[in-house]
Order: sequence, then C-alpha cells, then structure tokens
Amino acid sequence: MSFLSHLECGRCGERCDPEQLLNLCPRCHGPLLARYDLAAAGRALRRDTLAGRPANLWRYAEILPVRDPALRLTLGEGWTPLLPSRRLGPALGLDHLWIKEEGLNPTGSFKARGMAVAVARACELGAPAFVLPSAGNAGGAMAAYAALAGRPAHIILPEATPAPFFQECAALGAQVSAVPGHIGDAGRRAREEASRSGAFLLSTLQEPYRVEGKKTMALELVEQLGRVPDVVVYPAGGGTGIVGMWKGFAEMEALGWIGPQRPRLVLVQAAGCAPLVRAFHQGAEQAAPWEDPATVALGLRVPAASADFLILRAVRQSGGAAVAVSEEAIRAAWRRLCREEGLLACPEGGAALAGLEELVRQGGVQADETVVLFNTGNGYKYLDLVV
Repeated sequence: MSFLSHLECGRCGERCDPEQLLNLCPRCHGPLLARYDLAAAGRALRRDTLAGRPANLWRYAEILPVRDPALRLTLGEGWTPLLPSRRLGPALGLDHLWIKEEGLNPTGSFKARGMAVAVARACELGAPAFVLPSAGNAGGAMAAYAALAGRPAHIILPEATPAPFFQECAALGAQVSAVPGHIGDAGRRAREEASRSGAFLLSTLQEPYRVEGKKTMALELVEQLGRVPDVVVYPAGGGTGIVGMWKGFAEMEALGWIGPQRPRLVLVQAAGCAPLVRAFHQGAEQAAPWEDPATVALGLRVPAASADFLILRAVRQSGGAAVAVSEEAIRAAWRRLCREEGLLACPEGGAALAGLEELVRQGGVQADETVVLFNTGNGYKYLDLVV
C-alpha cells in the first residue's frame, strides 16, 4: 500500500489534501511535494525485503503515491543498470566511477520514471486527458503512459525539435503541436490549452508526482551500490531529477536505510543556457530567466526552472557544485562517452561528462571517491545533431 499522507508546498509549507487533483499550491502557487507516513512505511518497506520485488520503480510502492495497485502503470521503467566505467574512470584518475544508464528506460530516457508515476496518479484522481510542453523526451514518455492509461494526450514541442521526437509522440497516438521558440514558449501554449480544454497539465514541477518517479533514481543507487555515493553528477534542465533524488535520500534516512550521509550533487548545464549555474555562483535563491537559450543538449535548453529555489537549495545543502560547459566540450565528451564506454549516450550525458572533467581539473573530486555520472537518455533521437 502507499503511505502517502498529504501534499506540502515546497515554498510556503501549506498542507493540501492528496486526494485532490492539484497542480500548484493554492495559496502561493509554489510546487507541491508528496509526503508520506515514513514511520509506518519503514515498518513495511525494508531494504532486506526488496530483493524479490519486481525490477521496476514500483518496487518502492509504499513511498510512491498510487494507492490502487491495478492503476500502477508500467512499461518496465526504472532499475536501470549502474555500470562501472572501464576506460573513462582510469583516464580521469577516478578509481570508482559509475555510469547510471537511464537510456534503457521505456521511450529511451529517465523521463519515463516521472511520467509513469504522474500519469498513473492523475488517472487515479480522475484526470480526463493530459497536455505537456516538452523539449522532446518528456513528450515521448507522456505519450506512452497516456496511451497505456487510455487517455488523450496533447504534446507541444518547440518547432526546432528534431523530427524523431515528433514522430515518436505521433506514433504513440498523441496529438502533437509545434510552436516557435523554446520550451518556455511551449509552456505558455500548454497552460492555455489546459485552461481551455480541462486537460491536466503535466509540466515539470507544476504538479506533485513526476518528482516522485525521479526520486527512485536515488533509491536505486543505494540499493545497487550498497551505500550512498560520494558524488552524483547530473545534467539539469528543469531540475526534477535533483529535487527528486535529494528528497529520496531524506526519505531513505527516515526509513532507516541510510544515515545522515549525502552525496555532493554536481549540477551541470550548457554554457548557452545556464540559469541555475549563474544563480548558484551569484549566491541567489532563484534563477533569472536565460535570454536566447541555445544548446545541442535539448533537455538542457530550459531558460527558467519553475522550482529553481528547490534545486539550488539541494545542491548547496549537499556541499555540491554547479558547472557550465561549452558546446565544444559537450560534443567532445559525448563522443568519448559513446566510443570509450560503448554507450550510445545522449548529448545531456555528454554534458555531464564534460562537467565531471571540469570538476576533476578544479580538484573537486578525489581519486578514491565513489562518483556516479548520469546518462539521462539514449542517443538515437539525436544522431543528426551530434554525430
């Protein structure tokens, strides 16, 4: 069973009824976060009982929000490989470099985690249809889970998005629209569509449950490594993964799985769109929108993150870092990740590697530390851009 107890605003602390279909906090319009009765969940969900559970994210059902097991949508998302680096680690002087290979999720990216949980919970609460702005991978994931749930889906993509993303969404039965500009422009169109049609808006951190799917990345790391890593290097656009993993580590401590130790979170963005990195180094609590965002790593072309303060707070509390990397560095690191580790990685994964390389040059990682690098998606849909 799910031990979901309430929703809580990440900004003002307002408590909300989890049985209502909500997007944002009704008081301050801040992001809502799912909260659980973790004392009770800890008695039911123990690390030593997980081994026989299904190898997908629903193995953590007690601290996921869907109450009815029959409504837990699955295409096999989660429990992705954690691969030891055979060549890049030694080349960087790192004894324990691991790669979390999220490209093996359904529809080829980590976005499947958030969409599996968010679509399932929204359907449980009566959502009739869905609308989403996307830079690409989130759209494909939402189309897949909406199809599995039998709900209409409308996905709005920037018109410069590569054709494979449009084709994927359409093949899965979604209505697909193109808009001029970037993901922020698609977001405005999606909000208008949600208001007009009554479809439920699934934008990043504009509803409570995508982050719940993303937090399972932290739970898996601890299960797969047997401990908390020292450093996690993560390419961040909207930042749901960072917010989710930080939440996941806190919940694991409350469950008694780990102690107070946490990894240092390293947030990596492209130099052509780095609002969070800029805010981090300015000491700001929020990130001003980035003008004219441009990068080959489409998932990082996000000029404004709606929960910027939660992302920045997590990185700072972890003792982590924020790194911006050039387009040249992204492309070069993408090729190294593919050719030296045998992974057809996405350019966002290349950005993460470029960020790690910069961190090593700065002396920000020690040789004996356990480092996890996230490749967040498969590279097939990007080949025309990066080869």
